[in-house]
Amino acid sequence: MRSRLLCATVLSASLCTPALSGAEVVMLGDFSRYNSLPKEPWQLVRFDEKIPATRYSLSKHQGVAAVEARADGAMALLARPLQVDLDQTPVLCWRWWVDSPIEQADMTTKAGDDYAARVYVTFDLPDSALSFGTRMKLGLARTLHGDDLPDAAINYIWDNRHPIGTTADNAYTDRARMLVLRSGRDGTGRWVEERRNLLTDLQQLFGAESARTLQLAIASDSDNTGTQTGALFADLHMVTAEAPCRFPATAAPGPTPDNLTDTHEN
Repeated sequence: MRSRLLCATVLSASLCTPALSGAEVVMLGDFSRYNSLPKEPWQLVRFDEKIPATRYSLSKHQGVAAVEARADGAMALLARPLQVDLDQTPVLCWRWWVDSPIEQADMTTKAGDDYAARVYVTFDLPDSALSFGTRMKLGLARTLHGDDLPDAAINYIWDNRHPIGTTADNAYTDRARMLVLRSGRDGTGRWVEERRNLLTDLQQLFGAESARTLQLAIASDSDNTGTQTGALFADLHMVTAEAPCRFPATAAPGPTPDNLTDTHEN
């Protein structure tokens, strides 16, 4: 995927979205409440109309209401504005299901910048977290691409080859950082729960002690490798640092979701 920062159409929507704060749990993606996609506040974000868009649809598997992403040489994000108080609810929780990683992918190259699944968060950083050179570079980028370009983005990815915990600049920009949460086939073919403290990750990846959240996106993309891939995403929410994630109970294991190929062997 040509991993640019989220476009101005989604950013402008955030101006009309009230800030979410003061709660122990902030629900961002309870897809049991939806009857179609994309539906506000979620929007489909494409960066190149010449590239087929990842298809997003509602799905339910093992009792989990989810978004199913399917990419066939395709790229697009499903994104929503994100305005939360990270001092109150810094922890992002979600669960995802990947059928298999993209074997041909390589996050260190533009030609290999594809992922079976990623969760993507963008931020506006305080000036203290940006060097003079970075501010100059961002200023030039905003002159060319618009004032709504965010300062930073974290990509939580399901990679194919790098060890869990690997971090790297995105192949297209050092303002987007990649963090490998899952790698290879371990964990495929089942729901996997994730919990990330955004403030902790911002400190590690950008040296920032605080930030203003801008957007949250989910994606499967395969436009660079020209392959087929797919994933499920569910139950995105934020909680306090002390609170557990709030995942609804799941049903007993059942068949693999339609159009997803279960390559995991027990």
